[in-house]
This record gives sequence, C-alpha cells and structure tokens, in this order.
Amino acid sequence: MTPRLRATARPAVAATIAGRLLRHAAPGLPEMSGPGRETLRYTVDWAGPVDADLPDERAVQAACGLMQVHGRATGGPLPLAVDYASVVAGVLAAQGATALRVARARGLDLREVRTSVAQGALLAVGQYLAAETARDNSGSPEPDAPHAPVAASDVPQAGGLATLETADDARVEVETLDPLAWREFWARLGVAPALAGRGWLPFQQRFATAVCPLPDELRQAARRRTPAELRAAAHHAGVSLLTVGSDPAPAVRPAAWCLTPGPAPFPDARAHPDTAVPGPRPAAPVSGAVLPLTGLRVVESTRRVQGPLAGHVLRMLGADVVRIEPPGGDPMRWLPPLAGECSARFSALNAGKRVVEADLTTGQGRDTVRALAAEADVFLHNWAPGKAARLGLDASDLLPGHPALVYAWASGFGDAFGDRPPLGTDYLAQVHSGLAAAVRPADQPPAPSLMTLTDVLGGLVCAQGVLAALAAREVTGRGSRVDSSLVSAAALVPRPAHRPRWTALDRPLRTADGHLYLGPEARACPEAVLRLLDGADLMATEDLAARFARRTTEEWTARLAEAGLTATPVLTDLTALAHDPVFRAAVALPDPSTGHARPYAPWEFA
Repeated sequence: MTPRLRATARPAVAATIAGRLLRHAAPGLPEMSGPGRETLRYTVDWAGPVDADLPDERAVQAACGLMQVHGRATGGPLPLAVDYASVVAGVLAAQGATALRVARARGLDLREVRTSVAQGALLAVGQYLAAETARDNSGSPEPDAPHAPVAASDVPQAGGLATLETADDARVEVETLDPLAWREFWARLGVAPALAGRGWLPFQQRFATAVCPLPDELRQAARRRTPAELRAAAHHAGVSLLTVGSDPAPAVRPAAWCLTPGPAPFPDARAHPDTAVPGPRPAAPVSGAVLPLTGLRVVESTRRVQGPLAGHVLRMLGADVVRIEPPGGDPMRWLPPLAGECSARFSALNAGKRVVEADLTTGQGRDTVRALAAEADVFLHNWAPGKAARLGLDASDLLPGHPALVYAWASGFGDAFGDRPPLGTDYLAQVHSGLAAAVRPADQPPAPSLMTLTDVLGGLVCAQGVLAALAAREVTGRGSRVDSSLVSAAALVPRPAHRPRWTALDRPLRTADGHLYLGPEARACPEAVLRLLDGADLMATEDLAARFARRTTEEWTARLAEAGLTATPVLTDLTALAHDPVFRAAVALPDPSTGHARPYAPWEFA
C-alpha cells in the first residue's frame, strides 16, 4: 500500500523546491493519498545538527563557507544573491522523501528523514573543505599547494574572475579542456604562446580554487576585440564561448529531469556477468534501520563533478557504487592537493566506491561495461552527447536485455543547443541559464560564480531522478531512462525579475578581527544599526566600514544583541569547520581513510 508523505519545512524556498521535485516524480509514482495508508515524514529546517542560530539563508551562507568561496574571486566574502543553500536543501529533502518510499517498498523500517539548509551548504562546499584540510603523507599541511586559501588582498577586485570584457563592454565566458585549443584561441588574438601558457593553469584550476587570476595581458587582448571577433577565434580554435547577459531569468525552464519508462520485463531476459563484475551485492536486510538503498548496486562511468556527485549521493544513501575508470585510473585522482596518495577533491566525491578499470575504446572494455550494467540496478554516466550511442552503451542498447535497469545520463545542456552544444561545464551552464547574472547584485557586472554551483545542483538533481525511477520500479517492475542536465538544475534556483540593489548592510562588514553579516532585522531596520555607529552615513560606505572595523566580531555581536539585532560571524577559513564545536555533528574530522575533513551525509533517517 502506498504511503502518505507529510512534510515539516520552515524554509519556504526549500519546501517549495522539495514539493516541486516530488510532484515532478509523480508521473512515475502512484499517488500518495487515500485512507488507511502509513505516513512517511520529511523535515527540513535551517540548522539541523549545526549548533548555531541560523535564522535565514544569508546566515547559513555566512556560517558554512558559501560567502567565502563565492567571494574569493572578487576580493572577500560575498553573499550569493540567490537562495542557493535553500534550493540544495530542498533537493536533499526530496531525495530523502523518495528514498523513504524506496526503503519501505523494499521492507526496510525507515519512516522519517531530516535535513537542513546548513547541511545543504556544507555539501556544496565539500570539495573545497577537502582541499583545504588535505594533508600529505607526512601528516603536515601542504602550504605551497595551489589549493591554498586565497587572501582577499591577493585578488584584484575583478582579476579573480574568468569572465572577459570586450571592446564594446560586452562580457564573455570561454571554456575548453584542451590546452592546445586554449593556445590557439589566444594566438588568434595576437598573444604569444608562452604568455597564453601562463594563463592555462589558473584557468583550469578555477574549478578547484574558485579564483582565476589570469595574466592582465590576456584580458587586455580580449578587451581590444569585439564579441564577433572573439566568437570567430573561439570557433576556429574549438573553444566554447557564450555571452554573459544581465537578465537573471532563465532562458528556458526545462523539467528537472526526464523519466522515460523502459521496456516491459520479459521472462527470458538473462544477465551475463564475467570476471570483471564485483562480487555479489549485499542483500537488503530483513529488519533494522540501515540505509534506503542498502543492497542496490550503482555502476557509474563519470568524471569531474556532476556525475561523481550523483554517485556519491547514492552511495551515502546506502548503494554499492562501482566506478568504471580508464586503465591506470581517472587522471583526476592526482590533481593537487593530495590527501595521502589521492586528490582530496577527487576523494571528496569518490571515496568508498569500488573501481573496475575498462578501456571503452576497445570491444573488451565495452563488454566489461555491459556485464557490469547487467548486474546493476542503476547505470549512470555523464559522457558527452552522442558518445553512449557510438559506444553501443545507450539506453536502447542496455534496457532490452535488462528491463529493470535505471539508466541515467547527466548532461550539461540536454537538447538546448541541438547537435552542437558547447562544453557542458558549470560556468557555461550558469551563463546560459541566467544564473551568472542572478548570483550578483546590480552594482557588480554579471559573471558566473567560480564556486561550482550547477555541478553540485546537477549531480543532486540527477540522483533525485534516479531515486524517482527506483521508486517507480518498486511498483511497476520496470526500469527507466533518466535524463538530467546542469541547465535544468540551474532553473530550479528562484530569482527576481531584476538584479537586486544592495546597501552596505547587505554585504559582510569587516570587523577588527574578521567579518560579520547582519541578520534580517538589522538589514530591514538600518537606522538601528546606524544608532550603534554614532550616526554614520549608510551611503558613505568607507565611513561605515571604518567605524565597524574599530571593534571585534565578538564585541559587535554583543552590542547588536543588546539592541535586539542578530548577526552571524562569516567563516573565512574552511579549515575551522573541522574543529569548531558548532559543527561537531555535521563535519567529520580528517581520518586515515580520506586524509581530509568532510561533511557527514546530509540526511538523518529514523
């Protein structure tokens, strides 16, 4: 009998997103209503296990490191101008609720799940937390590693962004994963190869560092060209380029994922495992509260962030995840900084997954993938468009022989660009979706956040599509094809029709020993703050900053509290998360298995 679902959600945005995703799953799921049915419950609040008073989205961004990572490229902590952490929490709530349905259908005694906006924020900064708490084999921090925290004084006000300005003041975002294409693009703009080469490393590492300090000569070369000239250079070099618009509204609002039922099961379908297939997966326990996906197997062939994060989510929900990597291993395993013998950022997304190496350019390697998929509940990849069909590993190739399989593809743009999409990476998805404009206030030029916002959301949305397909399979016995994209994930983020105009109180204020972000009451009543500052002029930003910097964060927090106003200290050192008692129940200390700190799984099941 299908259970009813009850929700308790204080953050309105998180509740809206969770409800929308659960309704979106409805075509593949029976209705959750009717008399005599058991009740499953999901709860989402602001702080969860984080032992702090976090009254709103901005307080969460300040306390959990989102402001710090997003603001690095422009010189200091800066809020995202959208409710990003709340959206992440809404997806997590939908995942938890859908996972409960899968668990109950499989006989597991799980009835409640809880998550929070703070846990969503910590998951979003997980890779940066891993990088900054990584330790080398001697157990000492790596002070000279390129991931080291970037001081605000080291980043020019606009020099940390990758966005380029053109001769007519337009702004463009370029993307390539090929150093030769990068060199060719700049050569067509008259830049010497050696100088272009100096920009390659910070350009590629911006995914890991959230800053992109390009040589100024490259920015000047772009500034001398029109957008049409830059597009021509990009076309000839094989580089993707999109113009950054100022409209925060998404260009399209695609469904978060597309779930297409697979073929009906037929009794003579048989799996044909070979020696590359790992041993038997554990059976679902007949009693006791474990995890919703215990006993299910996920096979993934993914790289970078979006796909591995989807597999990471499914593993945290209990699935046995088998990762397909090329011979010798995924090159991302050795991307600095290392935690022991593995990249900290890679480990943050892939620790706990088993690995089978297979060369997909060979028939034997593709046969290995088919054998693995034949024994799996889920096959997941984020290959480039058309690659699955060329390999003979598309849904139409795998589902007929295994009709109960859930086949998931996580893409960059789906079919938004037809047969010639640009590279499906985070920053171009932010541009195309309007998120690049939405995350910044009106007094800043639109530009993507160099925090990987859509990669995280895209991985979460893909995982939710898989969970919806698994829940439907428990009813129908049939698998599904699940298609999701970075652009569809970005469209989940609510944004105003026009970019907001901020006052000085909408930004973190520097104190004598850090930064403080004022609570919603103070921002709504600036006169109360100005009285504490002896009549400072709110519009005179420099005067306001100078007066605020005279006292410590603790002193200002106390003075604001006496006036009935709240404020949240801004976390500017992610390594503090691992040692702050406030985060003891939400963040795990570095341990021998990973060598870096990590957020705990963002759900609490009961």
